[in-house]
Amino acid sequence: MSLLNDQGPSQVITILLVEDDAPTSWRLQDALAKAGFQVTSAATLAEARASLAQAGPKVLLTDLQLPDGHGIELIRETRQRFPDTEIMVISILGDEESVISAITVGATGYLLKDAFPTDIAATVHELVAGHSPISASIARFIVRRTQSTPEPPPGPQLNTARLTPREIDILWGIAKGFSYAEIAGHLGLSRQTVPGHIKNIYRKLEVHTRGEAVFEALQQGLIRL
Repeated sequence: MSLLNDQGPSQVITILLVEDDAPTSWRLQDALAKAGFQVTSAATLAEARASLAQAGPKVLLTDLQLPDGHGIELIRETRQRFPDTEIMVISILGDEESVISAITVGATGYLLKDAFPTDIAATVHELVAGHSPISASIARFIVRRTQSTPEPPPGPQLNTARLTPREIDILWGIAKGFSYAEIAGHLGLSRQTVPGHIKNIYRKLEVHTRGEAVFEALQQGLIRL
């Protein structure tokens, strides 16, 4: 089945569905196909990459926990290769790090599997129309987290002095979803030194996870995606 990234007004919207749970995949494929979408399915990261090697879909719907890798990798790769593709996570993972990581590397929607909308096709149409469908509990979490972040003082941001230029480079790599080895390679560092830098970043930003570090850095204007 051909995947087309150039969607003309009369063309069917193409979807790459990445889901390893067969019953869930079948249910979604059936609902989307009945709504007129052109659906290609993949059950693993490798299968998804093989589909993307042909061309980019208009929409990527992906789980995060895949048998041979993590959906965050797929989101990052898809966003880099196909910037116009709309990306939505469909997962049982609703923890802070999963949500923030998925959004910061490129997801524009996030649905929990225990809170599927009754009309998944309508949700995809919302995504394509420029909206960001997000499960209610996820939306409340993001609102609470944003409201709990103190506003920066007016005028130039001084917080950038807390991190060294090298630490900001590493933080940007974390935000983009790169592995420690990839960050080291890009920056010409030893793989063994990266965790030490990240430990310092966590300490300075007063956070404990990659997701928290990225969120805090974005809030403070330390990095831009």
